[in-house]
Amino acid sequence: MKRSWLAIGIIFLVLLIDQVVKVWIKTTYTLGGGFDILGISWAKIHFVENEGMAFGMELGGSYGKLILSIFRIIAVFFIGYYLYTLIKSKASNALIISIALVFSGAMGNILDSIFYGVLFSASTYSSVAQFMPEAGGYTTVLHGHVVDMFYFPLAQGHYPEWMPILGGKFFLFFRPVFNVADSAITIGVLSILLFQRSIFMQNSLEEKQEENEKHDDIANDTSSQDIKNN
Repeated sequence: MKRSWLAIGIIFLVLLIDQVVKVWIKTTYTLGGGFDILGISWAKIHFVENEGMAFGMELGGSYGKLILSIFRIIAVFFIGYYLYTLIKSKASNALIISIALVFSGAMGNILDSIFYGVLFSASTYSSVAQFMPEAGGYTTVLHGHVVDMFYFPLAQGHYPEWMPILGGKFFLFFRPVFNVADSAITIGVLSILLFQRSIFMQNSLEEKQEENEKHDDIANDTSSQDIKNN
């Protein structure tokens, strides 16, 4: 498979799944709504929205949201350009897959920020959002909220009293609520961090193999030309 089609396929698939799940959640549940996945109490669909970054982190205020949206667009542009250079330079498939996951994840959350505010009415704790409402969306372009839904509160309790500072306080693991786009970014980044040696070693080996093939082709052409001259 050509590297370009590999990247395009990953980006398309991640964006499709991410947006289908988000639109379904937003037009089906009120804020805070959801259900236990397969009846498991620590694996939940839990609809929340955030104005900020991945895993529910926020950058407050209208200007903060605008700055964050613009920063995301700029960051995606550079990630996309980097992915393009990797494809052109025939980088390893593993590296291209990782960067394509990061790119598609960032794109997924940008779509929420750019379009959801004008395409949907507001989600509340008592009403489900409507798509393309007659009264218009709940905010302007670049100010839309990111839809999150995956929630895995694996463990909860209180820290032991003998612990300094945290003693007796409540803890919850894993607290963040996230979406498919966040997962794609995380998987892409972690794959690079955990397997960078093998990824970049594979890339180096492929480059050397291509160079050797070019040298062999040049040598064969030279030999053929010598034979013709003789």
